[in-house]
Amino acid sequence: MTFPDRDDTGERVVVTGMGVVSPIASELTDYVAGLRAGRTGAAPITGFDTRGFEHPVGCEVNGFRPDRWIRRLPVERLGRAARFAVAASRMAVLDARPPEETLRGDGVISVGTTNGGGPQLERLVETEALPGGETRDPLPTGTVLPHNLATSVSQELDLPSAVPSVPGTACAAGNHAIGEGVDAVRSGAAEFALCGGADAMSRKLFSGFSRLGLLAPDACRPFDRDRAGILLSEGAGMLLLERRSAALARGAPIHAEVLGYGLNCDALHPVAPDRASVASCMRTALRDAGIAPRDVDLVSAHGTGTGRNDVTEVGAVLDVYGESPPPTVSVKSMLGHAMGAASALAAIACVSAITHGFVPPTVNHRELDPECPIDCVPNRAAEADLRIVQSNGLAFGGSNAVVIFGKHDGRAR
Repeated sequence: MTFPDRDDTGERVVVTGMGVVSPIASELTDYVAGLRAGRTGAAPITGFDTRGFEHPVGCEVNGFRPDRWIRRLPVERLGRAARFAVAASRMAVLDARPPEETLRGDGVISVGTTNGGGPQLERLVETEALPGGETRDPLPTGTVLPHNLATSVSQELDLPSAVPSVPGTACAAGNHAIGEGVDAVRSGAAEFALCGGADAMSRKLFSGFSRLGLLAPDACRPFDRDRAGILLSEGAGMLLLERRSAALARGAPIHAEVLGYGLNCDALHPVAPDRASVASCMRTALRDAGIAPRDVDLVSAHGTGTGRNDVTEVGAVLDVYGESPPPTVSVKSMLGHAMGAASALAAIACVSAITHGFVPPTVNHRELDPECPIDCVPNRAAEADLRIVQSNGLAFGGSNAVVIFGKHDGRAR
């Protein structure tokens, strides 16, 4: 299968900065080390009362100190997800070190999410329901709106001309945000884009997935014969995107190039993915990148660890790549499912894998499901010279987003 080259009249887009808050690490260097080591964030949940739940295990962010990264805004006036987003954004800017005039210019801040200020909303509702609710704490009221994820980044980093955006496309939202940033920079509408995703653990989401019977009892095991579901997670991943020409001109560190992306939504079922639609989204991303399936060295799957979802996604990979697809891994085996932040954290894992020359493992693996005939790189990272990596994000409602990253070698494409 071959695809025609994309129309390359737009600006090439590169990743110059990345920031991470995750259950396995809250700085980029430690995050990469954790991925290499197959570190997992699974542990009993402490953020809310889990009495009555059959499987009270998740992947929480621990040891995170927001005051290290949040300097202009009062930390107590930010919700948990907004703290993650702001901190990861500052990390990305510090990593890229763009000149002041770049950040004063036109930009985009796009932070995908599932739950936004959900934990704060729960707190408000609980206060209203309890005796004395009329004396509720007014502080959380201003933190529940999802747009705070982007506007707080703008305020904290003093980005007066950056347009804020908060895609709410659930588990594909991080990749949607990256796609939005790519379009803005590629078209010349923006000099930079800060894009990714953020979500915080909440009792509401945990209860919903528990009622659906999708929560694993102890560990997330994507593609495994004995997989039993997801582990709910939280965190943020933010990438700073710039024009390649501008990054080269200032001698910026370039982690990787964003070659292309694809989006679609089949809207066929509230929760079940559609194999043909997922495959179509992958083909759209490959076509936008101007590459053929044979050019891809690694697929970072959505890989939730649920029964039919893994089988459906692997089937779509086989439809696109044939019977011998590239290694196909799931970092959710380590990170859990961070909802709107999930594909952003996976995107940073993909870029890091290209930069540092390794394939992140699919941990907790015991026996491959015969319906998932792939190399999931079980339990141990593998050294590899990766040039092109595909990152999948699939969401409830049939919303799919796929991003293609490539190694930057300074040559014209």
